[in-house]
Amino acid sequence: MNRVKAFSVVLTGGGTGGHIYPAIAVAQVLKNDPEITRIYYIGCARNPEKDIAEKEGLEFYPINVSGMPRKPGLKFLAWCFELLTATLVAVRYLSRVKPDAVFGTGGYVTGPVLIAARLLGIPYVIHDPDAYPGMVNKLMSKWAESVSLAFEDAKIHIKNQNIKIRGNPVRKNLGNTGKNTAKKELGLNPDKKTILAIGGSQGAKTINDAISGVVPVFINEFGFQVIHQTGKKNFDEYIKNFYEKNPGLRENPAYLVKPYFEDMSLPLNAADIAVSRAGSLSISELNLCELPAVLIPYPYAAADHQRFNAKAMENSGASLYLEDAQCSPEKLVELINSVLSNPDKFNEMKKANKSLAKPDSASHIVREIKRVAVLKS
Repeated sequence: MNRVKAFSVVLTGGGTGGHIYPAIAVAQVLKNDPEITRIYYIGCARNPEKDIAEKEGLEFYPINVSGMPRKPGLKFLAWCFELLTATLVAVRYLSRVKPDAVFGTGGYVTGPVLIAARLLGIPYVIHDPDAYPGMVNKLMSKWAESVSLAFEDAKIHIKNQNIKIRGNPVRKNLGNTGKNTAKKELGLNPDKKTILAIGGSQGAKTINDAISGVVPVFINEFGFQVIHQTGKKNFDEYIKNFYEKNPGLRENPAYLVKPYFEDMSLPLNAADIAVSRAGSLSISELNLCELPAVLIPYPYAAADHQRFNAKAMENSGASLYLEDAQCSPEKLVELINSVLSNPDKFNEMKKANKSLAKPDSASHIVREIKRVAVLKS
């Protein structure tokens, strides 16, 4: 009788959902693998990864590190000390739990953990979620056993001989709900075209401002319905201002507005087209749900990575591109209507999203982590 191998894995990545949720998607597959005995998560306690990892039932180990200052000076020297301290803490954690492999998804918190893994001779796998890789992943990729990328465009920035384009791992069951079922679950009309507006968990003021002018047009003139995630910090002010201007829409079921959707599967599957920022995770979810989109990259994202993401999607034919400074109600009506009024264009964009979707990304990454873990065992 063959004995089942037993591996333990450390996950790391954080700061934003684009780094955290791919690691969580991989963790969900790891938890169902009989060869994986223990899963740990190292992240920054003041970032969202702590609550998300613990909610997923992962053993969380905190380190304290922040983003690198871009200019030399006292702040940079203080950051160097912070990095050194965080690396020593990561060395202590890894020495204690003795993982067979480390998996990093990027963000500044990944740096100390991957440095510690290299110092201790623990093999690691990197996944980068963006079309333009982050600084930590670019620097640490040369020593990685393998690198997983979400976008083909990112390949030229990574120095590694073992690169695979796997897309972003997404959480389970995202694409399993039918459109009519999703609309009914949300209290929407299954027969009406539906627009989804999202700006991430924190929301996007530019998108909110434009959508506030779009909603009356699409509901009253086009007979569409709108799902809108405003972001938690923007919700109260947005609702107050919107209904002051549009009191007749207060009880209209064609406008579903919430601060945040805990489960994005329903709005994503209910929609016919999305208006969204260009974060890597959002794009992967759009791909999986075969959802055409107008992507509006956040202009102040680190290394302008959202612009690279949005351009890659536009070049593939899956989305339309719109600059933040040009995001107006009039422009959104023009772009959205150009897709929904043209069945051929709509279907081509759906096909392009489907071709980019990687529903088995997490499973492929887990197989690679296990392959790498054997190197240490």
